[in-house]
Amino acid sequence: MIERAKQGVKLRIVQKFGGSSVADAESIKRVARRVVNTKQEGHEVVVVISAMGDTTDELTDLALQVSKDPRPRELDMLLTAGERMSAALLAMAINDLGFDARSFTGSQAGVITTEAHGDARIIDITPGRITSALEDEDIVIVAGFQGVSQTTKDVTTLGRGASDTTAVALAAALKAHHCEIYTDVDGVFTADPRIVPGARHIPEIGYEEMLEMAASGAKVLHLRCVEYARRERVPVHVRSSFSDKPGTWVMDQKEDHMEKPLISAVAHDRSEAKITIVGVPDTVGSAAAIFDTIAEADINIDMIVQNVSTDRPGVTDISFTCPQANVAQAVEALEEAKEKIGFTKVVSNEEIGKVSVIGVGMRTHPGVTAKFFGALAAAGINIEMISTSEIRISVGVAAKDVDRAVRAAHTAFGLDSDEEATVYAGTGR
Repeated sequence: MIERAKQGVKLRIVQKFGGSSVADAESIKRVARRVVNTKQEGHEVVVVISAMGDTTDELTDLALQVSKDPRPRELDMLLTAGERMSAALLAMAINDLGFDARSFTGSQAGVITTEAHGDARIIDITPGRITSALEDEDIVIVAGFQGVSQTTKDVTTLGRGASDTTAVALAAALKAHHCEIYTDVDGVFTADPRIVPGARHIPEIGYEEMLEMAASGAKVLHLRCVEYARRERVPVHVRSSFSDKPGTWVMDQKEDHMEKPLISAVAHDRSEAKITIVGVPDTVGSAAAIFDTIAEADINIDMIVQNVSTDRPGVTDISFTCPQANVAQAVEALEEAKEKIGFTKVVSNEEIGKVSVIGVGMRTHPGVTAKFFGALAAAGINIEMISTSEIRISVGVAAKDVDRAVRAAHTAFGLDSDEEATVYAGTGR
């Protein structure tokens, strides 16, 4: 895969550039030069672009100044303008370098989605206009993060960070050789370099481990992007738009490819909150009623803990974590079901964080949990919640302890490097 990409064979490549890569006019010109270099190597190039810098946040703030509760349809119409601006500006910069570039909105590019404004899912891609432009030897630029509803024909957005997903979906639809995701770090590292300056660079990683990292808070790739890449078997090359370093390949890995390390990475997430339902009747069906209520509110949950009360026989407390953005919605839904379920009260806590150790190697090595928990204990960090998968162990800790927990685990599993990683723009995407 990597060797073939270096041999001068004409390839179809999708490149995605995030907001930090196109933050201002000079950055856009730098991206244009990189895109043109790929074209000059003889490849067909499709670029997916994000909004400039903090444009999406600024547009959201503007909407809230105009309206306390903007309708989702109109908010999507507004927010998609950021990516359209970036696409047009990049096309102008490429044209000035002597190459033909054509920009498209998500709907013009054939990105067909569900009708859920703000969090639509891609149903299909019909890239006829893109393939026609490529046949004309044009460089194609697509506004990321957006599409058009299959049913309502309205403009939709795919959720924050979903330009990654747009890029991988287009790579699959166009049968591209691979998808390049350009960010502000030199690939995937064993931890966030902002927390662990000595985090190691990972040259190649499998879809499975990358999926667990993204789900556990690693910001370098969007979760749905990795899911799509794994399902469609799209190789993803994570690189920095600020350097020419080799980056990280996310792709299929054979079991005998190499002796896998015990732990590949330590990830963290500060975006979750803990909700505790106090005084739940310790009877069959009570837990099911609680989580049915949460599911009906369309809220994803992560870690779950149930404690049997010793001083109040017949009742229990149940705690779970969910995205901070969904706390108010979850509490409201539970309060409405309070009489039906029979619990005493609901308590929420947003001052928590999640720290995870991830590695295929833990399948065949006992003692990972003991080493992880021992490292946290030695650092004086209390564990509030625990969840596991076959290749991941996650713990909930106090928000103030997240950074120390990441560093303690990273050191305990021998991941520290003497070489300091470079963060070019400060966002991680």
